[in-house]
Amino acid sequence: MNSYCHRLITVVIAACSLTIASAQIERNAAFRSQYQLEEVVVLSRHNIRSPMSGPESALGRITPHQWFAWTSAPSELSLRGGVLETEMGQFFRKWLVSEGLMQENELPAEGAFRFYANSMQRTIATAQYFSSGMLPVANVSIEHHYDVGTMDPTFTPKWTSDNDELQSEAIQQITDIFGDTTLEGIGERMRENYDLLQEVLDMDRSAACTQGDTCSFRTDNTEIVLQMDKEPGMKGDMKLACQAADALVLQYYEEPDEQKAAFGHQLSRSDWKKISAAKDYYGDVLFTAPLVAINVAHPLLQELLTELKTDGRTFAFLCGHDSNIGSVLAALGVNDYDLPDAIEAKTPIGCKFVIEKWLGSDGKEYAALNMVYQTVDQLRQMPLLSLDNPPAVYPLALEELTANADGLYLLSDLEQRFTERIEAYDQAPTVIRTAATEGSSRQAAIYDLQGRRLDNASQKSGIYIKDRQKVIMK
Repeated sequence: MNSYCHRLITVVIAACSLTIASAQIERNAAFRSQYQLEEVVVLSRHNIRSPMSGPESALGRITPHQWFAWTSAPSELSLRGGVLETEMGQFFRKWLVSEGLMQENELPAEGAFRFYANSMQRTIATAQYFSSGMLPVANVSIEHHYDVGTMDPTFTPKWTSDNDELQSEAIQQITDIFGDTTLEGIGERMRENYDLLQEVLDMDRSAACTQGDTCSFRTDNTEIVLQMDKEPGMKGDMKLACQAADALVLQYYEEPDEQKAAFGHQLSRSDWKKISAAKDYYGDVLFTAPLVAINVAHPLLQELLTELKTDGRTFAFLCGHDSNIGSVLAALGVNDYDLPDAIEAKTPIGCKFVIEKWLGSDGKEYAALNMVYQTVDQLRQMPLLSLDNPPAVYPLALEELTANADGLYLLSDLEQRFTERIEAYDQAPTVIRTAATEGSSRQAAIYDLQGRRLDNASQKSGIYIKDRQKVIMK
């Protein structure tokens, strides 16, 4: 093996099957006698930001209520977001010191630590606050490659194919998985969520309603848009519902008074999860269908695999967006999950997807995958994080790969999974079978990754969709 094989890399993508017993914290002496943590790589979602919610904005017009007085400019990291991210950095410092991977006041050698962010204010600031908590005396500079406010292609989940057939097949795949084979079905699955969202917003008393624009969220006008060199997009009310749900969830994190956060309504934690689902589902539809995920996650898959193989690296922190985490996990074939103690079920604000790279006493290298995130109460109440009061850690599982008794995968298997999905972007003959939802008699369709429909429905290998779940067959 190469020299990097004597390190452990933990990849944290911000964005979690939690035993809420934090995997990093609760590993016992027997585990530590068999494995040594060698390196950590982190892919994180930015922390709490401000939405676009001025009185004349779309969000300002769909409710008669005044939104929270945000502490930052639209789309920028809020004051709370900065505090929360500093706490997360401090927690990682305490954890990695306890594992012997770094010193309490580490001054890293050149190249040992990397902090790389998309060139948006909220991602650069998230990385800066995290680094301050983790390396308080190191005076860390955040690597970003473009002017602030410009999307870095590595973090831009854009559609990069000009193949019309592939585009059509990808849209059909989205409707098969999320819409019971129809675009109308995509919105209809959110009908109950939209009803709750409309009620909380009091849309029937909003300027948009009284001026004759809209009084509710329609479910029958969804349109998926895939255009070369642009992020997958959506037209119709589902997009506006996503924006409203996103702003409400952010308001819930920021506003101490729960009833005030809900514009005077009394909501349960389950209700908040339903509201969040309206935005979470939007991201799933646009970024997690296999054909789309393999395409839009390609630059980050390459970046992450490079980090796993970079000689001399101790820790890497990559900071992007929920769409980055969602598409990367989908491309890698992570099993479906629903995070506990979170209202954002998949990629909560500030979450981190962590790949831990361990050296075993048997001389083999292993990897563990975890989602690390602050619980709803931690986001709202901001208690200090520590080894005694850690964030939530949820173990993630990969389809068709088997972990050992300690919950670890062979590192070589994980790297091979990365390589397969990177190669699939251009030429891999992986087959994707999409099926309608449960109970449908519609015959499964089979596609290659160039979008060509294949005739043989009895393919034994590849990626296929069954009952809305991605399954990898070898």
